[in-house]
Amino acid sequence: MATLTDIQPSIGYTFRDISLLERAMTHSSYSGGKNNGSNERLEFLGDAVLQITVSRFLFTNMTTEPEGGLTKLRASIVCENSLYSFAKRIQLGRYLFLGKGEEMTGGRERRSILADAFEALIAAIYLDGGMDEAERFILGFMPSVEALKSGKVKLGDYKTILQEIIQQNPEERIAYEVSEEEAENRHKVFCATVLLNGQGIGSGKGHSKKEAEQAAAKEAIRLMGYETD
Repeated sequence: MATLTDIQPSIGYTFRDISLLERAMTHSSYSGGKNNGSNERLEFLGDAVLQITVSRFLFTNMTTEPEGGLTKLRASIVCENSLYSFAKRIQLGRYLFLGKGEEMTGGRERRSILADAFEALIAAIYLDGGMDEAERFILGFMPSVEALKSGKVKLGDYKTILQEIIQQNPEERIAYEVSEEEAENRHKVFCATVLLNGQGIGSGKGHSKKEAEQAAAKEAIRLMGYETD
């Protein structure tokens, strides 16, 4: 069974006060719905830290982007889909404390729960190590400046786009798994899943392996909160 000490190498931070990490991983269902025992207050703080960090990153690096463009970019990065994707990268669901009902109904994979826990984790790092450590953690999930400036997150080769989005983290690895099935008209259909560090983050189908992989990458990009059409 995963323990809280196991997650610290994944996030690149070691807590001095492990109780902050424990609180960040505690869902309200586990704490009996009491806010003082769950991660809900940390989620509130983490959202603020996330917003200012991403805003500063975009302001500093996207120097020719107008205010409206910066706002849209920030929204795509801090949206629930993106936070869910970030949480999946570090397998955050393995470390959650959930009530029995939430556990039995798939809470460890629920998008909203994982996104909220990710924000709570940001707050825990901030309270334990300060703003610099929180920023370092957040920036490890940011898409590359080149990908943001190119606008490729909207159109183009989705496999390349996906690679560019996560290339800021050299330790992360993308792979594709492709299977084959026969459609009703006897034409072959390929099903692809894109894996990030062994975890599925998108799937798709196509009449060729390449088409299926592109569809899977497109879905992964969409789930991260970017426009793909």
